[in-house]
Amino acid sequence: MKKIPIGIEDFKMLISDDYFYIDKTKFIEEIMNDGALVKLFTRPRRFGKTLNMSMLKYFFDIRKAEENGKLFDSLYIKKSPVFVEQGKYPVIFISLKGLIGDTLEKLIDSLKIKISKLFAEYRDLIEKLDKFDTALFEKMILREDISEAELSEALLTLTDILCRYYKKQVIVLIDEYDAPLTYAYGHGYYKEAVEFFKTLYSNVLKTNSNLKMGVLTGAIRVAQAGIFSDLNNIETHTILDEAYDEYFGLLENEVENALIEYKVEDKLENVKSWYDGYKFGNMEVYNPWSILKYIKYKKLDAYWINTSGNALIKELLLLSDGTVFEDLDDLVRGQEKIIYVNENIALGNDLDPNRLWELMLFSGYLTVKEKINNESYLIKIPNKEIQSFFKGLFAEIVFKEKSNITSMKAALESKDINTIVRILEKVVLNAMSFYDTNKKLENPYQTLLAGFFYALDAYYEMKPNSETGYGRADIVLIPRNRKWSGYIFELKRAKTQNLEKEASKALEQIEKKKYDTLLINEGIKDIIKIGLVFDGKKAVAYY
Repeated sequence: MKKIPIGIEDFKMLISDDYFYIDKTKFIEEIMNDGALVKLFTRPRRFGKTLNMSMLKYFFDIRKAEENGKLFDSLYIKKSPVFVEQGKYPVIFISLKGLIGDTLEKLIDSLKIKISKLFAEYRDLIEKLDKFDTALFEKMILREDISEAELSEALLTLTDILCRYYKKQVIVLIDEYDAPLTYAYGHGYYKEAVEFFKTLYSNVLKTNSNLKMGVLTGAIRVAQAGIFSDLNNIETHTILDEAYDEYFGLLENEVENALIEYKVEDKLENVKSWYDGYKFGNMEVYNPWSILKYIKYKKLDAYWINTSGNALIKELLLLSDGTVFEDLDDLVRGQEKIIYVNENIALGNDLDPNRLWELMLFSGYLTVKEKINNESYLIKIPNKEIQSFFKGLFAEIVFKEKSNITSMKAALESKDINTIVRILEKVVLNAMSFYDTNKKLENPYQTLLAGFFYALDAYYEMKPNSETGYGRADIVLIPRNRKWSGYIFELKRAKTQNLEKEASKALEQIEKKKYDTLLINEGIKDIIKIGLVFDGKKAVAYY
């Protein structure tokens, strides 16, 4: 049985060391038949971008061409007419993932290291170059007094040298082009970073006669300051496009074959509910990182959301208001939302809610259910993995303290009603700034507390507005362990000064309308009913 390639992004290592591989080499054929000089592919992280770029490098690279050609012997591309292009071009492959620095100067220092290593890959050419090129090479490798201007032309310089030496135009592959920009956003120098990288990309990709083809990948298309405004030769392919829709992520038949290979094919429906749900172009797509993790550990879990890359989403949600959280709450409940998309993300503190949804869509936290027209789309949360992520965010962002979740679990388990009410009061105190307490509706409280209880999903299934008995209970908690107590909450906004009396009436409503029917039908024997009345940020319970 082949090894599972978790975290393997080097195509040669994957093939040579006999890892399991789903053949995506038709991507090479599509790339060659595409007339665009520069192509940008935006996909969520961990959907195979780096592996595909590595595959392109080993296919086209003129160095070790015969050796690299053998990597493709049993793959689709071997029989394609475009295989004649294998090993024909010098290739520059650079990934900007991992550039760090809390200032632009430090980020540039980090880039100098990457550029130095890139030039060092061709150090054997130094003896064959003229004295001018040799001086440039040595300066870049040794990182001796490289100015910002020289660094911004480093890729252009390398294409020029390689083209003249090999007498072949150069293929330039830039992986995770947007990684340093989102990193800079998080550290307060986003605009300065955009200006620098705009120059870097334009220098190598615009009016460069040494360029055979440029391919870039990233999670989003950055619009602010017009990072690609100088490039009129770039073709962008986002998750909304039908072109190339099958080459990033796994298709259903590919997942089925993987599950068969590792003898877990009977789990397809469960795997589908957790990791499927994405739509790229016309294709239904699974998250490959989570599929590989599931195959290895045989456990349905939130693997993708626990990798790096959630910081930007969390930070932007912190800048949002109650309207965003109410919409997000609806999405977590399985509802859908219409958003307007222009495919260009402009980051900044004034990011409006619609841009936030757009960012979440392109980053893989939401997916398209249906295209309404050229600008508007019906979106939803794709699967249980992402749903669990957003449930946790309610606790982490809205409710401030994760300790409330732990305390609530213990209080529910021990049937400590006073502690339950005290925690709910604290939750309202911390989080009500996200919601409008002046609404005449009795709930934002229901929306708020439902969001809080979502974070307990591993222990209790939360049912808001569920039909049960002769009406709809505001919140029902069904314990995952049927030996635990079940809970029914009827929530009211205070209408008088006598909160105790109103709480008593709320409890009477639970009894009168037999809201316990749902829990009884679930086999729950111990059922606790709580009438809860809110007056601003104060709560009174009757049980």
